[in-house]
Amino acid sequence: MRTRKAILPDAQQIHDLISAYSGDGTLLPRTLPEICENVRDFVVLEDDERIIGCGALHLYGTHLAEIRSITVAPWAQGKGGGGRLVKALLAEAKRHRVDCICLFTRKPDFFAGQGFSVAQREDLPDKIYKDCHACPRFHCCDEVAMVRGDLPKFAILPEPANWLVKLEQWAPDVAGALGERSSSS
Repeated sequence: MRTRKAILPDAQQIHDLISAYSGDGTLLPRTLPEICENVRDFVVLEDDERIIGCGALHLYGTHLAEIRSITVAPWAQGKGGGGRLVKALLAEAKRHRVDCICLFTRKPDFFAGQGFSVAQREDLPDKIYKDCHACPRFHCCDEVAMVRGDLPKFAILPEPANWLVKLEQWAPDVAGALGERSSSS
């Protein structure tokens, strides 16, 4: 088994792997166009030149990246492929000098074995704002948030544009300051 960066011709096989686990809710569904658009985020796991697993690293900034859509074909599980994918994605995060890698999972024991620890969702506002708020399971989510590295001290959110929100200071006094800022513009 070996890992490599995904290329566009891999998109259909990646889609098939993810689809096999999205029907039961293990993974969030991803459309083929979405996978094509984000194929550069993916790493694939091959055995005899056949793709048997995949995972993606979504970058929010140097403060945070997320491992997502990680899976190995059912018949290939238990042979270390998942660990190889995580290792490849962590190497990619290191190459980008990311301080914290997060993920949301229903398999926390596997990821604890890969050096991740349980976190609070509130510590990851970039992830929550971008993905979770639009998820149909937002109010009844059973996934465990996990991180590896230093928790972010800020978030990069689209509103207000190009403005860093310091998590340590995000409180009613800051919210009031935001109101004053937007009323003056």
